[in-house]
Amino acid sequence: METMDQKKAGHLTVGGLLRKHTAHGTAYHEVGKGEPLILIHGVGMRLEAWTPQIKAFSGSYRVIAVDMPGHGESVGLPPGSKLEAFVAWFGGFLDEMAFSKVNVAGHSMGALVAGGAAATFGERIKRIAYLNGVYRRDPKAKAAVLARAAAIPLTGVDKEGPLLRWFGDDAQSAVARELTRNWLSLVDPQGYSTAYAAFAGGDETYADRWPDVGAPALFLTGSDDPNSTPRMAEQMAAAAPKGWARIVEGHRHMVNLTAPDTVNELLAEWLSCGEDAR
Repeated sequence: METMDQKKAGHLTVGGLLRKHTAHGTAYHEVGKGEPLILIHGVGMRLEAWTPQIKAFSGSYRVIAVDMPGHGESVGLPPGSKLEAFVAWFGGFLDEMAFSKVNVAGHSMGALVAGGAAATFGERIKRIAYLNGVYRRDPKAKAAVLARAAAIPLTGVDKEGPLLRWFGDDAQSAVARELTRNWLSLVDPQGYSTAYAAFAGGDETYADRWPDVGAPALFLTGSDDPNSTPRMAEQMAAAAPKGWARIVEGHRHMVNLTAPDTVNELLAEWLSCGEDAR
């Protein structure tokens, strides 16, 4: 099992990555040259959550990590915005950056946005990586996430609940857990509430569209992720014409931070595959 010890803590940072801003208010960090690789984080996070992947791929790709609307330094979407509005935001970002075709990797809520983009923008998405993403939650899980979304306007950002779901108590997760707690403490409450509601209601929005996605599609999650389960990854991989699932044993939701070397190897495999791969 891969560890997340103090030596690897040097690959992570709470903040401070240099950002640029588009005319419409999307903040992003860009480094490297080559094919575009866009990274979209999850609810409550910020682009620094991709630090191990930015470092790993910026030598071979033009890596662009974005702050989701209402997160980091990006302008938020109106309250009540659904997943489709976040996908439209991403399409607008592609237009502002003049990208005709990109590789896109999303984590959690970012995976839902990436999946919606693959379903909506077709040929503009060369490859898609869907990390710890949800798919057709069962009734119990659906009720729980909707209840959490409804509570946010009343109780504010929950900084501890996600940590209990996303990490085990093992020592190797300690550094990533504390960084995640810090990122949650920095998030704008309104931006968080809007994104979480879209996340809670978005697990079926594009669920029927995977058979139409022609891009090579990697579905990756941790074996112990209680919400973005291995079964979900396997179901989506079976539905996508060029999809495959990879499960990282012994890890939960923030697998790109707790098992960065393994995740980077799987992403490198994904990026090296031809567009006719399965």
